[in-house]
Amino acid sequence: MSILLKNGTLVNEGETFIGSVLIEGEKIIGIYRENETLPEAKELIDLTGKYIFPGIIDDQVHFREPGLTKKADIYTESRAAVAGGITSFMEMPNTVPNALTVDLLEDKYDIAAEKSIANYSFYMGASNDNIKELLKVDSKRVCGLKVFMGSSTGNMLVDNENTLRSIFSECNMLIASHCEDEDTIRANTAKFKALYGNNISMKYHSHIRSEEACYRSSSFAAGLANEYGAHLHILHLTTEKELSLFDLDKPLKDKTLTAEACVHHLWFSEEDYGLFGTKIKWNPAVKKASDRDALMKAVINNKIDVVATDHAPHTAKEKSLDYWRAPSGGPLVQHALVSMLEHVSNGKITLEKVIEKMCHAPSDLFKVEKRGYLKPGFFADITVVDLSSEWEVSKNNILYKCGWSPFEGHKFKSKILGTWVNGSIVYDNLKGNEIGEIVESNKLVLFISVFFLFSCSAEPDVTAPDNLLSKEQMIAVLYDLGLAEAAYRGRHHKDTLAEEKVRQRVLYNFEEHKTTKKQFEASYDYYMKQPEMLVEIYNEVLARYSTRLSEVEEKVD
Repeated sequence: MSILLKNGTLVNEGETFIGSVLIEGEKIIGIYRENETLPEAKELIDLTGKYIFPGIIDDQVHFREPGLTKKADIYTESRAAVAGGITSFMEMPNTVPNALTVDLLEDKYDIAAEKSIANYSFYMGASNDNIKELLKVDSKRVCGLKVFMGSSTGNMLVDNENTLRSIFSECNMLIASHCEDEDTIRANTAKFKALYGNNISMKYHSHIRSEEACYRSSSFAAGLANEYGAHLHILHLTTEKELSLFDLDKPLKDKTLTAEACVHHLWFSEEDYGLFGTKIKWNPAVKKASDRDALMKAVINNKIDVVATDHAPHTAKEKSLDYWRAPSGGPLVQHALVSMLEHVSNGKITLEKVIEKMCHAPSDLFKVEKRGYLKPGFFADITVVDLSSEWEVSKNNILYKCGWSPFEGHKFKSKILGTWVNGSIVYDNLKGNEIGEIVESNKLVLFISVFFLFSCSAEPDVTAPDNLLSKEQMIAVLYDLGLAEAAYRGRHHKDTLAEEKVRQRVLYNFEEHKTTKKQFEASYDYYMKQPEMLVEIYNEVLARYSTRLSEVEEKVD
């Protein structure tokens, strides 16, 4: 179906202009500037006075699945993400079990294929003893390799120098690192425990997870990257001192040492610990206001390449514990973009720079194929925003599974009105209500088509697998899989029995069509490499689904 997003203000590639976006199926097929003749479309959405952005790409989230699902899961957090304008996420390996083998990593892709409302990719995790497993990873299949050079949730600390040297010298993928020096943190911990015992104030968190701990680890990692020619992406910078490691003169495409800042480190400072307490306990720690301001300056002058969230939920009960026991991390995906737009409103950063750092740069840095820009031929991942619609964050409009936010009580000036993923609206708040609707009727489309594709310079192997499913068989299987997903999760997504019914129905579906999950996946991979055939399959599935919806609507009427 064709959709025309009409007369909005587009922000794309450093420009802001009045225009319209034409969507056909999963793709953007036209961008029209003001006064250009507009094409016809089956659906017109007038966005006069509203802003149209590329969908946000978040390069660092912790969605806690598998193993930590009392805090969050891929389904709940991807809902919150699209409500925040995020259309693609890259998820970290410190789940339970840790994603330290190829098989465990594939399990996460399987879960996301069933549950995610947004596009996704996953990091492979490094440990002190899994170098052989790391070398098995197809670098085109994952967004990167995560190395914890400082301890955090999940106990995945890599502190063996020989292991680190092997990783930097032998792995041929982007290395994303959490940089805090463990020896410094242990010494600081012992010092402050001796001084204050169990009654320590939250205000000392930035002294324990200190500037020196960050700089020592970041500078060591940067040295390894330079020595071995590896691409190192240092996550969540927090100090002005670390910025001396990075180059502002090189364009992003020429950098092999890149950096990320997170929205909370651009918002809070250690002066906020007295008010927010352990709700803003993060690793690395929120530090001085001067550090926060230096980070924003580095985002603007391109020393920092990407702005992300490090979304890492814990339950409210866990976060209410005392300093030593409260875990670090907090939920952010629903409020990341609006927090950055608040900085725009306050004159700290331009709108064009926000879109560069949250859309264009992640796409370029991670070589994401045809996402992160508003361009004909690119996937229609789109976020629509009203920059003049004040609203207050409250428990009534929070979508995180943990049910809380460090922004509770804050009034944002901007509101997310709509989010499209692969051409389908997944978050609808076009009426500007307090909170919009997650559009579950589009779950079928997402279940069969949300794949986070990375560019590949090599020619794809299009050899047909043994027992290739025909196009008609693929259509039938995909159609039934989508119905199973929609039927059981649409209204009962928090019901564990419903989750099990989905799994049983999916397995039964393969048996019913005289195939197996393995055979289906091999066939799907084959068709993925032949886009024209895949589009034919999608179009037919969507046509059948539309017919089914019409039949249901007639019965309801």
